[in-house]
Amino acid sequence: MKKFIITFFSLFIIHCSLFAQDIFISQGKIEFEKKVNVYKSLDDQKNNDDQDGGFDWISQIKKQVPEWNVTYFNLFFDGDKTLYKPGRESTQTQKMPDWFQDPAQSNTVYCDLKSDQSVSQKSVFESVFLINDSLRKIKWKISNDTRDIAGFRCRKATAIIMDSVFVIAFYTDQITTSGGPESFNNLPGMILGLAVPRLHTTWFATKVESVDPAPTDLAAPTKGKKAKNEELVQKLKSTMKDWGKFGQHAQWIIEL
Repeated sequence: MKKFIITFFSLFIIHCSLFAQDIFISQGKIEFEKKVNVYKSLDDQKNNDDQDGGFDWISQIKKQVPEWNVTYFNLFFDGDKTLYKPGRESTQTQKMPDWFQDPAQSNTVYCDLKSDQSVSQKSVFESVFLINDSLRKIKWKISNDTRDIAGFRCRKATAIIMDSVFVIAFYTDQITTSGGPESFNNLPGMILGLAVPRLHTTWFATKVESVDPAPTDLAAPTKGKKAKNEELVQKLKSTMKDWGKFGQHAQWIIEL
C-alpha cells in the first residue's frame, strides 16, 4: 500500500510538471532591453578623408558617448492587440547625450493583429508623426534553432526587410499573441528576442508578467502629424538623399 501511494504521488507530480510546461499566455506585459552598439554604428558612418578634410570626427564623438546605448521598452498585449512604448529609465552609468539620441528613442507602436492595422507615433528629429497603416508584411523563415529567453523556450526565425536589412527573431508559442517589439509580428507566437545586425541593435525580453493590461496600456497613440508609412518613407528619402551612410542608417532606424 505504501509503495502504491508513493507511486501515485510521483505520477501526480510528473503530470503537474508536464501540465505546467503547457501553460499558454494570452495577455500580459513584457519588458524589452534595447541595446545599440554606438561605436560600431559610428564606424559605419565614416567618410573618406578627402570628404572631411582628414578630420577624425568619429574619434571625437566616441570620447563623448558611451559604447552602448541601453534603453527599456514595455510591450503590453491582450489577445490580438499590442502596445509597444518607452519603459523605465536606463541604469547605465554613462548616459547618452540628448544631442545624440537616435530617432527611435520614444517610438510608440499600437497593433491590432486581427484587423491588420497599426498606429505608430514616431519622433523624426524635431517632428512627430502619427502613422496609421496596415501591419508590416514580413516573410519569415523559421528554423529548428532554439534559445531560452526570460524563461521561455524560443524558436529562431529570419527575414529580410526594407529590401536588404537582415533580421533575426526568437519567438515563443507559449505566448499566443503573435506580436513583438516595434512593428515586428506575424510569427506563431510572441517575439521575445530580436536582432538587426546591420544596425548593431538588439531587443531582448528581460521579464514577462502575466497580468491584465489596463485600457490605457493598450490605447493607440493620438499625437503627431498624420501620414501613411509610404508618405513618411518618401519624405525621409527626399530629406536625407545627400546625407550619405548616415542618412541611410537613420532612415532604417525610423522605418523599424
